[in-house]
Amino acid sequence: MTNTNFGNQQDPKDAFSQLGIQPGSTYEEIKKARDIRLKEAGDDLILKAKIESSYDLLLMDSLKARRLGKVSNEAINASQKENNSFGNNLTNLKGSLLTKINTFTNYDSVNSDKTENSFLNLPEGQGLTIRLCLGLFIIVLLLVAPDQNIQIILSLSTFALVISQVKRGKKILPSLGWSVVFLSCGYILGGLVVTNLAINSQNIMPISIDKIEALPALILLWIGSLVLN
Repeated sequence: MTNTNFGNQQDPKDAFSQLGIQPGSTYEEIKKARDIRLKEAGDDLILKAKIESSYDLLLMDSLKARRLGKVSNEAINASQKENNSFGNNLTNLKGSLLTKINTFTNYDSVNSDKTENSFLNLPEGQGLTIRLCLGLFIIVLLLVAPDQNIQIILSLSTFALVISQVKRGKKILPSLGWSVVFLSCGYILGGLVVTNLAINSQNIMPISIDKIEALPALILLWIGSLVLN
C-alpha cells in the first residue's frame, strides 16, 4: 500500500532520475535500467521499493502513451478509409446514374426513330399468327352473330386496334385517331357496297344489310392491327 501511494505521488521526472535514464526512453530501456538498479540496491529494501515504484510509474505512462498513439492512428486510418469509401461510393453512384440516363436516352431515341421511320410494320412470328387468327375469328363471329351485336363487335375490334398500336410503341391519342379513321373508312366502304348491291341485286342476300355494311369496317380494322406500328 505504501509503495502504491509513493508511486502515485512520484513525479515522472524523479522516476527517470531514480532509474538513471532520460525521458522518452523505450520500454526495453526502462526494464533494463530497473534490473540494473535492483542489482545495485542489493539488500536495501527501501531503495528497491522506490525503484519498483518508479518502474511501475514509467511503465503505466508508457502504456498510456502507446494506447493513445494507437487510438489516434486507428482513428486517422478509420477516417481516411471512411472518406475513401464515401468518395468511391459517390463516384460509383454518379457513374451508375450516368449509365442509366444514357441507356434511357438511347432507348427513347431508338423508339422515336422506329416510330418516325416505320409507320407501317408487319408483325412477325407469334404476333402475326395471333392477329391473323383473331381477325378470322372476329369475322366469323360477325357473320353468325345477331344483328344487334354488330356494334358491340365493331367497338371491341376498334378498342383492340388501339391496344395493338399502344403495345407496339405508339401513343394512345394517335392510336385512337387512326382506329377511328379505319373504322370510318370501313363504314363508308360498307355503305357504298350496300348501295351498289341494293341497286344491282334483286335476290335475297344470305346475310343482312347491316352485316354487309359492317364487314368492310371490320376487315379494315383487322388490316390496321397487322400493319399499323
